[in-house]
Amino acid sequence: MKQIPHLIDNDFVAGTSGRTTPVYNPATGQQTAQLALASIAEVDKAVASAKAAYAQWSEVSIARRTKLMFSFRNLVVDNATEIAARLTAEHGKVTSDAAGEVARAIENIEFACGLAEHLKGSHNEHASTGVDVYTVRRPLGVVAGVTPFNFPAMVPMWMVPNAVACGNTFVLKPSERDPSAPLFIAELFCEAGFPPGVLNVVQGDKIAVDRLLNHPDVEALSFVGSTPIAKYVYETGSANHKRVQALGGAKNHMVVLPDADIDLSADSAVSAAYGSAGERCMAISVVVAVGDVADPLVDAIKVRMEKLTIGDGTDSASEMGPLITREHRDRVASYIEAGAAAGARVIVDGREAQINNDGFFLGVSLLDDVTPDMSVYQDEIFGPVLSVVRVDTYHEAAKLIADNQWGNGAAIFTRDGGAARQFQQDADAGMVGINVPIPVPVGYHSFGGWKDSAFGDTTIYGPEGIHFYTRPKVLTTRWPDPAGSSVNLGFPTNN
Repeated sequence: MKQIPHLIDNDFVAGTSGRTTPVYNPATGQQTAQLALASIAEVDKAVASAKAAYAQWSEVSIARRTKLMFSFRNLVVDNATEIAARLTAEHGKVTSDAAGEVARAIENIEFACGLAEHLKGSHNEHASTGVDVYTVRRPLGVVAGVTPFNFPAMVPMWMVPNAVACGNTFVLKPSERDPSAPLFIAELFCEAGFPPGVLNVVQGDKIAVDRLLNHPDVEALSFVGSTPIAKYVYETGSANHKRVQALGGAKNHMVVLPDADIDLSADSAVSAAYGSAGERCMAISVVVAVGDVADPLVDAIKVRMEKLTIGDGTDSASEMGPLITREHRDRVASYIEAGAAAGARVIVDGREAQINNDGFFLGVSLLDDVTPDMSVYQDEIFGPVLSVVRVDTYHEAAKLIADNQWGNGAAIFTRDGGAARQFQQDADAGMVGINVPIPVPVGYHSFGGWKDSAFGDTTIYGPEGIHFYTRPKVLTTRWPDPAGSSVNLGFPTNN
C-alpha cells in the first residue's frame, strides 16, 4: 500500500506517530494509499523548520523572491495534467473540473509573481519641518494553512504564494482525504529553488490543527472549511493571539426574475449546482424563482439534468463524478427523503440514478416548492441537490438572502439593468453575480463571504491576502539641518 509522507526541510519524511488513515479513489470505492497522521512532535518539527528558515528568507530580496515564484509558476503549468490527474484519483473530479481547479491555482501564483508592486509602501516628505514619514509592510513570521478536500490544489495556492512572497515561511496541513495533489505541488515548490523550510507540509487531523492553533511560533493561520470548524479555528486562534482568517460554509441563492433568459438561467443553474458534484462553497444550492418564471425554469432545468453523464472522472464523457466518501454520499441522499417528507416535490431523485460501480456516486436531484423552514433549505448539504423556492416578488427574494445565516455568494438573472443594479446593493453576501452563477473573483481581487461564511481579519487571496500576511511598520525620520552638518554639502552659511 502506498504510504503518503510529510514534507519537511524539502525532504519527504515518513510518519512516526503510528496513526494512519486510508485514502480512497471515490470513483471505485477502493483504498489507494495510507496517510500518516502527524503527532504533536511532528508538527513541532515542521514549525521549527519554518522558524529557522524565516530569519534568512524574510531578508531575501524581492527580485530573488519574484524569480523563484516565476519558476514555481512555470513548473505548475508544465505539470498541470499530472496535478489534475491526482485530483481526479483522490477527489473524483471529472477532467474539466480538475483542469479548471489547476487553472485557478495558477492564477493565484501569477498574482504573487507581482509582489514588487503589491509590497510598495507609502512615503511623505516634510510631514513636519525636516521630518519624513513612510510606511513599509513586513512579514509576520511562520504562518500556517489548513485546507479542505473539495479544492486540494487551488485553496493552498490561495495562501502559500502570497504568504511566501511577502517573506513569511509556511506550514501547510492539507485535507487527509485527498493529500496527493497538494503534496506534489509542494514538491514542485521545492524544485523551483525555494530554500528548505520555506514550505513544509504536515499530514494530519484535528491533533495537527490544534497544535498549529496553539503553537507559540505560529503567527497566523488561514482556514477554509465548514462553518462550525471555521468558527472554532477563529476563536481558538484568536484566543492564542494569532491573526486568523477562517472561511466557512454557504447556502448560495440564484434569483431568477420573470424577464430572465430561461436557457441561460437553466444552463447556469445546472452547471453551478452540480459541477464538482456540488462539493464547493460557491455552488448554487437554492434557485429563487420569482413570479411566473418558475414553471418554465423548473422544466428547463429538469431537461438538462436528464442529459448529464455521471461517472468516473477518468472517462472523458463524464460531466459529474462521485462524492468524496460513502458516508458523505449517504448523508446528502438523506436530504432528498427529508425534503419530500417536509412537503417538497421531488422533481428528479438522484437516488434512482443507475451507476454501475462501487464508487461513492449519487445522481443529481431537484426539489421544488421548498420553503425556508425545511432542513433541505436550512442546512449546507454540500452535494448535488438543488432546491427551488418560489416567491412572488423581487423583494421577497432579496429578503430570503438577507435572512439566511450564510452570506458567501448570491446571483441574479435578469435583463433589467435597474433590477441588477438594485441587487448589487441589496444582496447580503460578500460575492455577487449578475447573470454569473458562481461569482468567484479573479486572483487579483479577493475571496470572502459575510455573516457565518467568514470569520477573522480579512478575506483571502489577492490584495487582502497581501494585507493579511504582512503588518505595517511606520518610520518617522529627522536629519540634522544641512547647515549644521559636519559634511560640507555646499549650502550657504545663512541657509
